[in-house]
Amino acid sequence: MGTHATFEVSTDERVTTVDITDRVTSRLPADASGTCTVFVKHTTAGISVNEAEPRLLGDIETVLAEIVPETGWDHDQLDGNADAHLRSMLLGRDVTVPVVDGEPDLGTWQSVLLIECDGPRTRTVTVACESATHR
Repeated sequence: MGTHATFEVSTDERVTTVDITDRVTSRLPADASGTCTVFVKHTTAGISVNEAEPRLLGDIETVLAEIVPETGWDHDQLDGNADAHLRSMLLGRDVTVPVVDGEPDLGTWQSVLLIECDGPRTRTVTVACESATHR
């Protein structure tokens, strides 16, 4: 049997990274064991698991800008945010995390991160858990 919860994250910059680990954890059932998928319901934001150290978060923003420049894209003729769509595509919109006894089973330095590519915006994040089955 699975569970499903959502929450919102507001960002205040065009490109920024937000540690959402605590918000994900608070949506997990206390007795959950199995897997949890964290999914952002937008085409210009991504989800990743990495270290939430402030300098690394800045480095994430820098590397995204280096890999995908802000201008020069055909889609920009429509709404000027092609870079955000392309960055999001490279990041991915979801991660799957093991869950044990209602807690994400992350490594010592791992956090669940929302990476905003076209802010400031309010993003909706879904946390969907599937319990492990035993035979």
